[in-house]
Amino acid sequence: MAVAERRYTAEEFWEIAALPENEHRRLELEDGAIVDMGESRPINTIIAGRVLYFINAFVIPRDLGYVTGADGGFKLSNGNVRLPDVGFISKQRLSAIPKKFRIAPDLAVEVVSNREDILKKVYEYLDSGTRLVWAVYAEDKTVIVFQFDEAGGLRGQRLDVKGTLDGGDVLPGFTLPVNDIFPE
Repeated sequence: MAVAERRYTAEEFWEIAALPENEHRRLELEDGAIVDMGESRPINTIIAGRVLYFINAFVIPRDLGYVTGADGGFKLSNGNVRLPDVGFISKQRLSAIPKKFRIAPDLAVEVVSNREDILKKVYEYLDSGTRLVWAVYAEDKTVIVFQFDEAGGLRGQRLDVKGTLDGGDVLPGFTLPVNDIFPE
């Protein structure tokens, strides 16, 4: 008879993730299980850094909120803790920097890895209150912009290097040519 693996809460996960032996590990909590995300590929982390740079360049001078990197864990409504490669949360929703992000970001950017179930993450983010998810594909040099439509259905728009990302109602006035996030 198989014994079920222990299921962790977000609070327990954060305690384990804070242990010295986990200092350099990228951990997520998925369905009660602690998952080691492993190292990012160099291209993925470069792309995430570029996206973070452009969003910060827009957010900071306007004092709009907080932009996080891949260590900014967000607790989602299903109990999972996700580490988007880049996240943005507005000061309207979060007036001060917390010890832990106990709510979903307004914008989540995932640079998609081969083994990643991106649609599961997209639904988790959007179901938890994230309003915009950008799934970035390094090899194809494309981005899929995900949102719920007015009827609550998932809408995805694929942009290639000729397209432009738009902050929509999350970051009004923000635009970013897709080509600018991919190194030559």
